[in-house]
Amino acid sequence: SIASADMDLNQLEAFLTAQTKKQGGITTDQAAVIAKFWKNHRTQIHESLINQSRWDNVLKNMNWRVDLKSQLRHIDQINTPVAIVEMELGKSGQ
Repeated sequence: SIASADMDLNQLEAFLTAQTKKQGGITTDQAAVIAKFWKNHRTQIHESLINQSRWDNVLKNMNWRVDLKSQLRHIDQINTPVAIVEMELGKSGQ
């Protein structure tokens, strides 16, 4: 819960206080250890979660254009824009 919410120190303190008051919750000593760990490793934990949630593929290249139809069987379709998009994906780090 702490990591997924990326809690700041005020949120962390409120959360841990609530956990110590809950039936079957944590002790105040455990809350202190968790708070100290979060303060020291918050950035690394957050970056790790971001890296785990990213797609493995990255966008290498993208081309696009808009075409206008100038001759068709039905007159109402002339000058209808059509977008064409080409995306090249690759593995992260390659």
